Amino acid sequence: MTDLPMPTVRSDAPGSGPLVDSFGRIGRDLRVSVTDRCNLRCTYCMPAEGLPWLPKPEMLTDDELIRLIGLFVRLGVRQIRLTGGEPMLRKSLVSVVERIADLDPRPTIAMTTNGIGLDRLAAPLRAAGLDRVNVSLDTIDPQEFVALTRRDRLGDVEAGLKAAQDAGLTPVKVNAVAMRGINDEDVADLLAWCLDRGYELRFIEQMPLDAGHEWQRGTMVTAGEIRSELEKTYRLTPLDGRGSAPAERYLIDDGPHTVGIIASVSAPFCAACDRVRLTADGQLRNCLFANSESDLRGPLRDGADDADLEAIIRGEMWRKARGHGIGRPDFHQPDRPMSAIGG
Repeated sequence: MTDLPMPTVRSDAPGSGPLVDSFGRIGRDLRVSVTDRCNLRCTYCMPAEGLPWLPKPEMLTDDELIRLIGLFVRLGVRQIRLTGGEPMLRKSLVSVVERIADLDPRPTIAMTTNGIGLDRLAAPLRAAGLDRVNVSLDTIDPQEFVALTRRDRLGDVEAGLKAAQDAGLTPVKVNAVAMRGINDEDVADLLAWCLDRGYELRFIEQMPLDAGHEWQRGTMVTAGEIRSELEKTYRLTPLDGRGSAPAERYLIDDGPHTVGIIASVSAPFCAACDRVRLTADGQLRNCLFANSESDLRGPLRDGADDADLEAIIRGEMWRKARGHGIGRPDFHQPDRPMSAIGG
């Protein structure tokens, strides 16, 4: 990547020119956290008692969300991914999806969820305009699920996955984190389970985004280890054409099915990153691991016009670092945990 000079954009022409950073990467994918609340207590994410949730007045309203998302769409964003916490805990989620789908140009709308409640909401969300869904599921062993999430809800997740498939939210993708000594030897079993049901599995390296800041690289299960474990059962052939997608995809036993592995830590894909993040309380983050953010909620509520908000967005995007820096001596884990940032 090469440093570029700050582009000049006329202040009277909001939406002109791409949402570019100083290394020439263009923001096309907006991750929007619609709530920081969650109904699971995954051990690698938050403590058993949960976290202090955002007070409702600090969260963006539906109108504020749609106005900001509309600005990003005008700036060239083409995919909106709704995240949390658990996004389905926002009571107005179906309405939010419907309003995003009404934007022009219409962006692709995806959602990352733990699947609890998706059996009720899959069809309404699909009718509102949701295109795709990723469901987080680290294990299909009932006891392991309870140990990892501190909740006995595996049956609800399975029902949600089935409902998403029936509603046409396809391909239904499953996101899994492999953890040493817990589920790292079961990755092939999870893949077989997904293949039997027509779900696309993506393994993700565990990242330093836990609330307790206890993550250690030395205990993380790497992408290479995940692939080696899978290859004890399956023949994996790397696929070309990854682009800005986070997952390295592999053809399974000559196809047609695939599996993805996201090596966020051991083989970062920062050079092709096209993502930017909006938190539930209206803070703009140019990287999942950023240690600073720009406030959009304050100016929005103080009467800022679109040009003012666009200037904040462009400035934050321009400050995006070359890479996340995990492994460097000066790396500092974000103060906000994953549930507050959004996936």
